[in-house]
Amino acid sequence: MIEAAPRASTYFAAIDPGTSSFRLHRHHARPIHTMKAVALLLLAVGANGFAPVSTQFRRRAAVQRMATEAPPAEAEAPPAFDPTSLPAPTPEELKSETGYDFVPLATALAAGDYMEADQITRDGLIHIAGESARARKFVYFTEVKNIPKTDLGNMERLWLKYSDGKFGYSVQRKIWRTTAIKGDFEKFCRKIDWNRIGEDGETERKRRWFGDSEFIYSMDAARGHLPLTSALRGTSLIKEIFAHPLWEEEEFNKKDKADKKERKF
Repeated sequence: MIEAAPRASTYFAAIDPGTSSFRLHRHHARPIHTMKAVALLLLAVGANGFAPVSTQFRRRAAVQRMATEAPPAEAEAPPAFDPTSLPAPTPEELKSETGYDFVPLATALAAGDYMEADQITRDGLIHIAGESARARKFVYFTEVKNIPKTDLGNMERLWLKYSDGKFGYSVQRKIWRTTAIKGDFEKFCRKIDWNRIGEDGETERKRRWFGDSEFIYSMDAARGHLPLTSALRGTSLIKEIFAHPLWEEEEFNKKDKADKKERKF
């Protein structure tokens, strides 16, 4: 007598709705039917349905943390530079070998009145250049080299102090000597914003100085924008100012972050 083979014990898969976990249940069925059932179940629930409960919990927890965590606080902007908060100039900063009174310049700069300070600087440059310059009321470029270091130096120190190092002849000189400018006056004017686009929206021109000045007399101006030097008689005067031996002193040759940035462009 031939005995019938016992029906194979097979299993089918199911998802426990309480825990979303995978369970196998024993069932007597033909193997091929069981395989089809499991395959269909896999397609229906996807891989996440068979992930361990602990893994699913960690994923949900991570998502919940991302949703509830506060965004990182933005760094507060540093306070705006305020020249009026700085101490008054020292007697050493007001010293002059030519008898020039630096108090009006220091007062205008300390008040943040850069327009007034700019005009005082041009008048002061005439005074410290010597008697001949005072008589004709402008400076010849050949007279610049004779300006005492003490006077030109204190004029510069006041500008640097009350502009947070943003304005001054030494600042302009560093820009003038960068690899991007290399003493090119037109490139220099563009860099320190002495040029602007004209009324036609296309043509570049120099900013107007006389009448209603188009220059910027505030800390919003480009680095090196002030003080202004007239180029009506050519660029020899500003070149000689930049060539003065004062700037070779260590005090004015220090490289700051702004200098390093300038040299990259």
